[in-house]
Amino acid sequence: MICHVPVVNAQTTRPATNQNTSKRKITVEKPNLDQIKKVTLDPKSPYYFPKLKRKYESNDTTMTNDEYRHFYLGYMFQEDFDPYRISPYTSKTDNLRSKTKHTKEEIDTIRKYAQLALEDNPFDLRQMSFLVHVLKEKRKDMSAKIWEYRLEHLLGAIKSTGTGENVDNAWYVISPMHEYDMVQLLGYEATDAQFIEPGYDYLTVVPDETNKTRRDKTADGFYFNIIIPQEQYDLKHPE
Repeated sequence: MICHVPVVNAQTTRPATNQNTSKRKITVEKPNLDQIKKVTLDPKSPYYFPKLKRKYESNDTTMTNDEYRHFYLGYMFQEDFDPYRISPYTSKTDNLRSKTKHTKEEIDTIRKYAQLALEDNPFDLRQMSFLVHVLKEKRKDMSAKIWEYRLEHLLGAIKSTGTGENVDNAWYVISPMHEYDMVQLLGYEATDAQFIEPGYDYLTVVPDETNKTRRDKTADGFYFNIIIPQEQYDLKHPE
């Protein structure tokens, strides 16, 4: 079951240094994964993954939606990519996830392990959302904005890949966990998951009555493309 720590609105949060960048409209287009693989592995390309990672980690607000899209999807072709790898730090704060308010000591504990988990896996959107939540609790507003800005743009990268309405327009995700983050963002709660050959997940959803801000229509479910994560996992874990 997905954690009910609020996932950030993927289009409304504004970064601390440049408010206009958050207003950039997300263009929906099916990704050319062969091209993304080529340019994110090419040291001469502006989309070379280590270059994008440096921009991301330096909180560069000039990083475009297209760069975020290449950064997110390009991770699937990096040597250390493992779609099912779980950081050992993520379970350290499981007992604190359901609480809406935390003590100072709890906040410090959550912050410590969330940041360690994100160092281990920079695309752990669940830990990122949890970190934003507790940073706001502690009134660490600048730090919260930085992580919130990263989270909203990574979710925007997913949203740019399709509509989720059918297999042909499925959203591309680099981890099955991100499927649940997306449906929560849209104001739903996943109730069931179905695998569709050769590599799609269909999540059945119901409206989350605690989160009505993003839901503009009633949907029965959403489709996600996980073909590449499956292929990469099988390559690296042939057993």
